[in-house]
Amino acid sequence: MAGIGRGTVTQLRFEAEVIHWRGPSPFFFAPLPLHHAAEIRRLSKLLTYGWGVIPVDARIGGVSFYTSLFPKDETYLLPLKDAVRKKTGITAGDVIFVEMALRPPRR
Repeated sequence: MAGIGRGTVTQLRFEAEVIHWRGPSPFFFAPLPLHHAAEIRRLSKLLTYGWGVIPVDARIGGVSFYTSLFPKDETYLLPLKDAVRKKTGITAGDVIFVEMALRPPRR
């Protein structure tokens, strides 16, 4: 994965259906498959910078970006920034392919 992998701990690839979070701060997310969530939980103490949040480098549709996973129920949510969604045309209900690398927190 060009642009992904330097200084990373684990690389993951998966498909996810995009959801629209309609909370106080609306946002779009890609929920991770449960088997990947279990692996991330195992590594979380090494990677989190607090609140269970895990930094990642991700790529969707040729667009690379840095963000952090949020724990939610049994899995994690990958936030999809507006800039990424606009470049890729992603919206709620789309099934997307994600390449992602877990990384230590930037300090």
